[in-house]
Amino acid sequence: MGICMSSDAVSDTDRKLHEEAEKALKEAKAHLALQSKVLLLGSGDSGKSTVLKQMRLIYNLPFSSSETEHFRLLIFDNLVTGLKLILDALPDMGLELDAEQGYTRVYPADDPSGRAGYVRGWAPGECGGTVASATFRQRLASEPDTSSSRGARDAGVLPDALMYDVSLIELAPDLKGGIDFPLEYLGAILRLWEEPVICQAWARANEAALPENLPYLISALPRLFTPGFLPTPQDIVHTRARTVGITETTFKLAAAQIQGAERNREVLMVDVGGQKSERRKWIHCFQDVTSILFLVSLSGYDQVMVEDKSANQMQDAMTIFDSIVHSVWFKQTSIIVFLNKNDLYEKKIKTSHIRTYFPEYDGEKADAKAGRDYFRKRFKRLGVKAGRAKEREIYVYTTNATDTAMLTAVMRAVVDIVLRSNLSGAAFI
Repeated sequence: MGICMSSDAVSDTDRKLHEEAEKALKEAKAHLALQSKVLLLGSGDSGKSTVLKQMRLIYNLPFSSSETEHFRLLIFDNLVTGLKLILDALPDMGLELDAEQGYTRVYPADDPSGRAGYVRGWAPGECGGTVASATFRQRLASEPDTSSSRGARDAGVLPDALMYDVSLIELAPDLKGGIDFPLEYLGAILRLWEEPVICQAWARANEAALPENLPYLISALPRLFTPGFLPTPQDIVHTRARTVGITETTFKLAAAQIQGAERNREVLMVDVGGQKSERRKWIHCFQDVTSILFLVSLSGYDQVMVEDKSANQMQDAMTIFDSIVHSVWFKQTSIIVFLNKNDLYEKKIKTSHIRTYFPEYDGEKADAKAGRDYFRKRFKRLGVKAGRAKEREIYVYTTNATDTAMLTAVMRAVVDIVLRSNLSGAAFI
């Protein structure tokens, strides 16, 4: 009798455990249907983090005050680091600044208050296209007033002002929170940006992977140096920082009818570093992925990589994509490709022929559409080559990640693809 009682007790326990396990499985399955995991991949400098910032704007996930301050400090860092990179690239390009000659352009010395380089009526433009119609602060107040320097002093530019500005940039401080940008950097940045040698280097930016956000930031001067300046959403979108490690961001979507009940849906977007040193971490994110959003820099067809000046950005992107479409992890995972930075690509293709870097390209030199079609087919072909065309879809969109309106329209289609893939995987459709 004792044995029977023991048997009944064990049976009740087993039944309870079984019911709890079934309930947990149902809840897990329901959660999988409600949360779509999107893996954001691509080579370095493809614009992944820019897309993530745009997603936050699109889905009303505001930046905190600490994040905004981080981006404000990042803007100053992007400005001085961008100019540092140009200066560092000069020797490899066979270019140099003439320390003896000093600045090629002459700037007026009518700034009696000594305020550092505010520019009135300055018109933004490409490198060398600015109009410095007002004043910059005269440098090196301790310079002796000798006859040899008086002419330059009267013109508002001291003989060694050029190299002084270079020193300012090279020794730029790491700003602390709450500190306005040092005003003396405003004039230095603008003067260097307009210097012909710097413009020559910028025209060859693809040879040194120079940061593409520099024209935007310089076009926003002197606003960025206004006391109390806080970055706008577009300023934040244009900041650049290398992604290190793994960043997860959840976006809440509109509720939907699933299994007869209204449920809230969400997208978990996982961003991992695109540099070669970061790619070994990707495998830790592969489980339960609904879709892959793979970014390619269209303008990278003629550019070297930041971390490897002997490698081509577009070729590297194709190599990564080939490994992804062949991966056992993603046999049935929908893949969405963004041919990003189309705005930069359309400017560049007017003077830089794709065939120089991809000899098999047979389109015309300045035909932007033919070039886009060529790269679209190359990525599609890699997907077909993997032999899984019946198991998954590969979607390709042309984008400009810094254009919020464009990306909003594209992301509507992308989110629909992601949600349908997730529901299908969870056996709800």
